[in-house]
Amino acid sequence: MKIIILGAGQVGGTLAEHLAHEENDITVVDTDTGRLRELHNRLDIRTVTGPASYPMVLRQAGGEDADMLIAVTNSDEVNMVACQVAHTLFRTPTKIARVRAAAYLTRKGLFSNEAVPIDVLISPEQVVTDHIRRLIVYPGALQVLEFAGGQAQLVAVKAYYGGPLVGQELGFLRRHMPNVDTRVAAIYRRNRPIIPRGDTVIEADDEVFFIAARKDIRAVMSELRKVERDFRRVIIAGGGNIGQRLAEQLEHSHQVKIIEHDLDRCTVLSERLDRTVVLHGSATSKRLLIEENIEDCDIFCALTNDDEVNIMSSMLAKRLGAKKVLTLINNAAYVDLVQGGEIDIAISPQQATIGGLLTHVRRGDIVNVHSLRRGAAEAIEAIAHGDSRSSKVVGRTIDEIALPAGTTIGAIVRGQEVLIAHDDVVVESGDHVILFVVDKRRIRDVERLFQVGLTFF
Repeated sequence: MKIIILGAGQVGGTLAEHLAHEENDITVVDTDTGRLRELHNRLDIRTVTGPASYPMVLRQAGGEDADMLIAVTNSDEVNMVACQVAHTLFRTPTKIARVRAAAYLTRKGLFSNEAVPIDVLISPEQVVTDHIRRLIVYPGALQVLEFAGGQAQLVAVKAYYGGPLVGQELGFLRRHMPNVDTRVAAIYRRNRPIIPRGDTVIEADDEVFFIAARKDIRAVMSELRKVERDFRRVIIAGGGNIGQRLAEQLEHSHQVKIIEHDLDRCTVLSERLDRTVVLHGSATSKRLLIEENIEDCDIFCALTNDDEVNIMSSMLAKRLGAKKVLTLINNAAYVDLVQGGEIDIAISPQQATIGGLLTHVRRGDIVNVHSLRRGAAEAIEAIAHGDSRSSKVVGRTIDEIALPAGTTIGAIVRGQEVLIAHDDVVVESGDHVILFVVDKRRIRDVERLFQVGLTFF
């Protein structure tokens, strides 16, 4: 597939890295020659220097025969104009754009071929907000991913010493919880993946990814770690787009406070939020955190645009008694360095956003992609089509499907029913199949499984 990526920032660069290793023809456009040179030296891609919305620059990047344009510059306006130019001059089949401003997103009918021709809108702030909200709803989870409209969920937790399942074989889980159906899709032990089997023994500090119907998630989590009480008191550092959206989603079910250093922004927040307490000050102020009873805080969320402020305020909040701290970190290199120490959960907005982009790049009927472990693995939701002659999965039991190495099927969603993928489950046409792929080099093989062939027997 020939793909043009506009913007070589964190999202554009991360996306180029994902796609360059997957038999795609990638061209990245940006005005920053240094950043382009770094990407070109590291990846097997083309680069073009220039303003991303200029017709001549898009033509130079290969716009005339591109299959897809992904506009992820820092400017909503440049992204929108670039899609318009690509549609008008080159009839580019698929145009994806990152648009942040609510002033654009809330206007019905603005994004269509008759107006601004964008096929897929990506709103990073909303994606990250939803990601954080799910982590607050499920205390103790490191990651919570939804499939088939939320009917099935994939949850990552760290197994703690003393948990009921620690030291036990996975087969014990099914015997111990006969009324709850679940499947462990993968285990990471000391940062290395383990494909789980019935005799695999869970160890303390294992990162365990399991899938289950939404109603069973809490029951399974309780087997892997100590049960944590629900979060009630939330302090948010940073009243930007993400901080405001999170407060809007939580303020009617939680006690929420926002700390914002800009006085004008505080005024805006106090007008737009109903029950949230808006505080003017610095999140790194020890005095302010003590005054606001940080020791009673269930979770402190550092969501400013400054990585250093987020890291330092989180560490300070934790030392002053906050029970959990969640930190937004834009520099992906910092994420692994800080998570697991005083910072409980570190979130990379680029990795949270990238799945939405990958969904539209994948071949076959792929309706959902989540990037896991900072891009090392993926969870994919694919729809099975065809019959036993034209499909490699339909009409076959799970154990009859020739899955690529490092790939497991976690669950199947059939209508309103979630079927955990035991070996004797038969895949039917129209099923939503949820797969966990540990080895990213096998993504193409997974896609081919779900491509219907006319001559496959």
